[in-house]
Amino acid sequence: MIATSGPALPGTAPRWRSSAGRIRGWIVLFALALLVLLTGLASLGTGAVSLPLARVAAIVLAGREAVLGDPALVRDGVIVFDIRLPRTLIGLLVGATLATGGALLQGLFRNPLADPALVGVSSGAALAAAVTIVLGHHFVSGSGPVPFTALPIAAFVGGLGATMLLYAIATRRGRTSVATMLLAGVAISALAGAGTGLLAFMSDDRQLRDLTFWTLGSVAGSTWSKFSMVGPVLLAVLVAAPFLSRALNALVLGEAEAFHLGIAVQRSKRLLILLVAVGVGCSVAVTGLISFVGLVVPHLIRLAVGPDHRLLLPASALGGAVLLVASDMVARVVVAPAELPIGIVTALIGAPYFLWLLLRRNTVLDA
Repeated sequence: MIATSGPALPGTAPRWRSSAGRIRGWIVLFALALLVLLTGLASLGTGAVSLPLARVAAIVLAGREAVLGDPALVRDGVIVFDIRLPRTLIGLLVGATLATGGALLQGLFRNPLADPALVGVSSGAALAAAVTIVLGHHFVSGSGPVPFTALPIAAFVGGLGATMLLYAIATRRGRTSVATMLLAGVAISALAGAGTGLLAFMSDDRQLRDLTFWTLGSVAGSTWSKFSMVGPVLLAVLVAAPFLSRALNALVLGEAEAFHLGIAVQRSKRLLILLVAVGVGCSVAVTGLISFVGLVVPHLIRLAVGPDHRLLLPASALGGAVLLVASDMVARVVVAPAELPIGIVTALIGAPYFLWLLLRRNTVLDA
């Protein structure tokens, strides 16, 4: 048995039991970062026109201007830089943000079953986006579709509202009930789904196609303009999340213990809710509903690197990026030349894993 150097204070950052454990954590981070790079390059070469990995790497290293100036490479350059690169970058950022959001919610609720989609946060963001798609033209000039700039704002408001409602319902006298959280999340998702269904009934053909996109989720519509809108916001969320690691580590044993350790509990909770709402809202706005990334990835990463959020959050971000881009590659080729919605792929991966997790933790709802 490996002994620690001494007992840790309640709520403090979890200690590695040995230097080997610390080294393993950094090895996992390095391996995930390398996997992100390889998955990104593979994504640039995957699609209706398949490109070898070496050719993709050469095109990326040469740069857009040099490639587009070479008649032999211009076609592949357009495919890589104008079509697949924004799609891959948005996939990486959205996957990282959803996984980070899942890790933040699991730390906030102190339960590994928390997930932005499972507890209704993504559904609330999607409902707000659906309201904007179907009814937004009543509030803007002209009869065309609402500008894309309005969707992240609406989805953020919807995700924030759903998160705050869920936390208010599940928390009583400073204690968060896991069973109440899960049941309230199901209810919020059902209400948001009913609202989205009603809007689908009211929509015209164009709006119905857009709503189908939100419901199933896809990164197929990614463009550089969309990336420029949501990319900086998602990057800001990913950069800000690790600064809450100390608060999350302290919240593991409860809010009272965290308060006595000097953590501003209420402010930390508000920041956590805000980050999840911003990240999930912008992700839903650009890709639609993509479920289970925030559930599967943080739980698997926790098994690999331990519960310390200083490593868990960045590792979850890298793992989420890999999972979403890999799922997108599967979605492109499994029914080629058509594309399968990526939400179907992640659900096929995540739903069985969630059922296994429930069976493995068969006493969680008794807490």
